[in-house]
This record gives sequence, structure tokens and C-alpha cells, in this order.
Amino acid sequence: MSQSAQPAQPAQPAPALGRLYLVPTPLDFGCAQQAPITDVLPAASLRQAAQITYWVCENAKSCRAFLKRINEHHPLPLPLQEQHIAELPRHIHKKGDHAGSKAQAGKPVASPAQQLLAPLRQGHDIGLVSEAGMPAIADPGSSLVRAAHDMGAQVVPLVGPVSVLLALAASGLNGQNFAFVGYLPQEASARLQRLRSLENLAHKTGQTQICIETPYRNPALWQALLQGLQPSTRLAVASGLTLASADVQSRSVQAWRRFDWLPDKNTPCVFAWGV
Repeated sequence: MSQSAQPAQPAQPAPALGRLYLVPTPLDFGCAQQAPITDVLPAASLRQAAQITYWVCENAKSCRAFLKRINEHHPLPLPLQEQHIAELPRHIHKKGDHAGSKAQAGKPVASPAQQLLAPLRQGHDIGLVSEAGMPAIADPGSSLVRAAHDMGAQVVPLVGPVSVLLALAASGLNGQNFAFVGYLPQEASARLQRLRSLENLAHKTGQTQICIETPYRNPALWQALLQGLQPSTRLAVASGLTLASADVQSRSVQAWRRFDWLPDKNTPCVFAWGV
């Protein structure tokens, strides 16, 4: 007598994809003083960040320092030592990660971003952080965001400070048409050429130009701006944004040349110019 066939077991459904949270951080990274985190990030952003246990960051040490600040107000579900923290590859820090996805023989190539997002496929949420401000804005992270979209995962930006926009709003320059151009060339002649090209665009279209620099190079960039821009061009600089020592100044290059002033080489600054 033959045994009856056992009914096939239903396949287990794949876990729902986790979400990628873009978690802003305070703008005081590397500064001598820190702003109270509750003054800079809304309570809802802090509560959501406190629930995440998988992280992708520029630097694991600074990520743990950020989580420690959150834990002072909202207890973390896991101790710092047990948080899952992965770093973006070092070459992304230097060259950025905004290039389009590559393909080979019609198939996408596995990227570091896809590997870093593997926990999403197990249903875990991931938090993306940079060392200061909103990730993927003036900081690496766009490749991770793009890969999350390609996976079909939800991308959720949390509310927090964006230094470029804070500086623009306080500059008096055109906020209806602007461009963030990142870092200018370090070599003097290439930097001057780039400056004049951007200034011509600003005068022709009214578009505000915005850049940043590594803090210790702030004085050199400032001198290049004063020497390379036309006297009538309006130049603004914002430093220490969200800190008690925050300073935003905006005047014509001609007026700036009468001031004996240099930006601090230890404080992050945002520079903007236009008409």
C-alpha cells in the first residue's frame, strides 16, 4: 500500500524590505564646542535614529560619538559596541559617489552600496550618516540612496540642519536660482579659472554659487575669492552654523577688501557669491 504524498509546505514569504533613513547630524563635527543635540535635531528625528541598529557612515568613531549623544536623550536598543556600523569605502570620501550606475553586458555591477544595503533585504532599517549635516548633501552617500531606490526600498530623509541651505538663506543672495559646486581646485591657477567661470555664470544668470572647503584651507580660499572676484560681486561667508558662535557676513568684494579679516581655519565655513 503506497503512502500518500505529503502536501508541499508553502514557501516562506521574503521579509519586507527595511527602510534607508537619511539621518542628519549636528554641524559641530571637529569644532571646539558642541551645540546641544536637542537644539539642532527635532525630537522626532532623534527618536527614530535611536531605534536603528544598522548604520553606514564615513567614520565609525564619529558615528559612535553621534549615537552616544542620542543615547543621552533616547536609550538605544543595543549598546554602542553591539551596533552594526559599516563605513563607506575610503575612495568615496575623496572622489565622491555621484557617478551613475555602471553596467556590464546589460546587467548591473554589484557595488559597495549594494553590499552595504544587504541588511535591508532581511528587513532591517539602516541609518546613513555623514560627519556633519545631511548625508548625500555636500557629503558622500548618494550611491547608497540610489541603490536603495533600485532595490525598491523606501528612503526616508529625517529633518535636520543642512549647512548649504542655512548659509544661502542668511546670505542675501539669490535663493531662487543657486548651485552648490562643492570644492574648488586647490592649484592656484585652476582655482582662479574656475572662480571666474562661476562668477561669469552668476552675473549672466543671477545664479548664486556656493562652495565649501576643508577648514584648514579656509584662509587660502578666502584670499583667492577676494583677489579673483570682481569688486561688485557680493560675497558671503557663514561659519559655525547652529553654534552659539555662528557668524554670517555678506557684502561686496570691494567692501570686504577694506576688512582685515580671515575665516577661522578650525571652523567649517560655507562660501557664497553672486549678484
